[in-house]
Amino acid sequence: MNTTFSVWIIIILAIFCANLPFLNERLLAIIPIRQSEKPFWLRLIELVILYFVIGFIARLLEAQMGNVSDQKWEFFAITSFLFLVLAYPGFVLRYLRK
Repeated sequence: MNTTFSVWIIIILAIFCANLPFLNERLLAIIPIRQSEKPFWLRLIELVILYFVIGFIARLLEAQMGNVSDQKWEFFAITSFLFLVLAYPGFVLRYLRK
């Protein structure tokens, strides 16, 4: 797999997964919830889970291309905030647009 193609796959998956908790009423888009609307704290937990899923997929793609780079706390701080920025459109559609 091409390096550029792998990067674009991760970017598109990250955009999709960052907005997923705000665009549906199911847990991880699979499990139905008995309440009529998901609470905000559950959406945040779902966002954290999806962040780690995307990170795992990115790590697998990096391992397929060659050596996996060691990551320090700065990498995770930057990517977590980037994931939150990518979730902004879904947050606006769910809570700010009325």
